[in-house]
Amino acid sequence: MKIAISVSDPERAKGATSPYFKALVAAGARPEELALIGPKDSPPPRAEDFDGILFAGGEDVDPSYYGEKKRHANLQVDRARDAFEWALLDRTLARRLPVLGICRGTQIINVKFGGSLYQDLPSEADLELEHQRLENRDETTHNVTLTDPDSRLAQAFQGSCSVNSMHHQAIKRVGRGLKVSAHSEDGLAEAVEAAGDYPFLLAVQWHPEEIADRADQRKIFEQFLAKCRERAAQKKVPGRS
Repeated sequence: MKIAISVSDPERAKGATSPYFKALVAAGARPEELALIGPKDSPPPRAEDFDGILFAGGEDVDPSYYGEKKRHANLQVDRARDAFEWALLDRTLARRLPVLGICRGTQIINVKFGGSLYQDLPSEADLELEHQRLENRDETTHNVTLTDPDSRLAQAFQGSCSVNSMHHQAIKRVGRGLKVSAHSEDGLAEAVEAAGDYPFLLAVQWHPEEIADRADQRKIFEQFLAKCRERAAQKKVPGRS
């Protein structure tokens, strides 16, 4: 089994010290099963070389990807990463690989499915909660509530759970083929999943890798790993790819 973690700069992420890397190891992955990848890779890795892809947090998604112009000075985009992950998502979805999205990962997945984003929540949305709390990343700040008791997220927790929050962008219009499986107390979409028969696609707006010592958050990674192992096992069957 081999799992890719897509980040802005694989070298700066420092391999085993990456919180995404550590969260997957804590959930049962072996370090040699994990690889950090990103737009600075040369040549770029192929999705088919992996059994699952985790799209990690980071910079803002360029608004041009959802048909808008940049409206706020505080947007920080990485066009190389956008292009890299856009192409990687194409290949990942075509191969029906398990997908886990976290924060920015959730946003680019939603945009890939035809959705849009709030470019800057404080400026564009009337919300009661502070969703960008950058200090104390391992502390929870608000609750999220399940909207679908039959969702994959419902296998991690029942009803609601407390999460951390470090984003100033979020889902505005949900992409076609996705369904919202959790929302915040002030109504913001906090998790989406594939609405059809896709093997595994779960994307959350918070950062479970920073609070993976909590059983409900670790379960998110355990579910993803289980599907990656299924994918790896299928590849060993003659005639399957």
